[in-house]
Amino acid sequence: MIAQVPTGRGRWRARLDDLKRTWYFFRRNTLAMVGLAILLFFAAVFIYGYVYPAPSTSAVNYCATDGPPPGLCSPTAPIVCTYPQGSASPGPGCYQTPANFNNFIPPTFSLSPLALGPLPFGSLVAPDAGGTAVDQGHFFNLYDLLVKGTDWSITISVSIVVTGAVIGLVLGAMAGYYGGLIDEVLMRLTDIFLSIPGILLIIVIVIAGREVGIGGFTDDVILVTLAFIVTWWPTYTRIVRSQSLVVREQKYVEAARASGAGNGRILRKHVIPNSVFPVFIQMSLDVGTVPLVLAAIAYLGFIIFPSQLIPEWGSVAAASTDVIPSLFQYCSTVSGACVIPWWQILFPGIALFLFAISVNLLADGLRDALDPRLRR
Repeated sequence: MIAQVPTGRGRWRARLDDLKRTWYFFRRNTLAMVGLAILLFFAAVFIYGYVYPAPSTSAVNYCATDGPPPGLCSPTAPIVCTYPQGSASPGPGCYQTPANFNNFIPPTFSLSPLALGPLPFGSLVAPDAGGTAVDQGHFFNLYDLLVKGTDWSITISVSIVVTGAVIGLVLGAMAGYYGGLIDEVLMRLTDIFLSIPGILLIIVIVIAGREVGIGGFTDDVILVTLAFIVTWWPTYTRIVRSQSLVVREQKYVEAARASGAGNGRILRKHVIPNSVFPVFIQMSLDVGTVPLVLAAIAYLGFIIFPSQLIPEWGSVAAASTDVIPSLFQYCSTVSGACVIPWWQILFPGIALFLFAISVNLLADGLRDALDPRLRR
């Protein structure tokens, strides 16, 4: 008896049943469900960030009322009530700051959301143009930066990974299916890009773009995204090529070829669909890697965006530690204990860690749920 191939509504029912089985095996993985829950939280923050009243392209420079030097704060900058430790509070809604550090505002600890105040995560102090940042009376709102940074970090990461995966999927499928000269040319081109350190290549591309006159926030974001895509597609090409080499030898591919199907149709209908599952796993891993690479580039001191501090997790995480050298230099010249703003290092680090670990947990769960050997 010849098995009937499901068509129309039966085909969609078969796909729906397969998705149900995949979800069944996926939800049995506790760590994968934890990763999914964290990602859903970031998705909610992503949506909230679009309506949150803060600039999307630059950080707002706040001013403290506790004696900022003249000229450092803009007349239109938001004012935050602060008072030094050991003195009485001027009134409700004022923040106590350590002695000699009038811009170090710790996070507000409260179980009531109504009592969080305007700085629930505390202040972010970053070096200014003169290389110093302490005892200056101006700072940034860490909560604003992390909320708005969710939008930019996820958007940039997804754009890079999806575009790189599509390019790698097409080139890898062609290389594996056709073989011969096409395979040789594409693989040698892939080897060239893989032989260059990714961070170095990104920096070179960004510098080259600026040398030819590319500038401005939007242009820089597009340039950075393209630079990452150039370094990201070779990995997917390698993965898909190895899968395509296996798929092209399958009986259903030979049957399609014998029935008169062209190479383009075989690639679209058989090779690419049956080579795409490892790509999904790699994509889920890479989405969490992009913000870490952006942070690494910023830590190296290379400013890849027009401003040193924009609402993007990598830039915020790097800026949170830039104040440390000037902090110790300042502490050596004044009397009293030196204060480390631990909150501005902790919260950006937590955001990066949770996002990276959640997509890794999700990727492990997807890999196990999609592996037919583990679903028996």
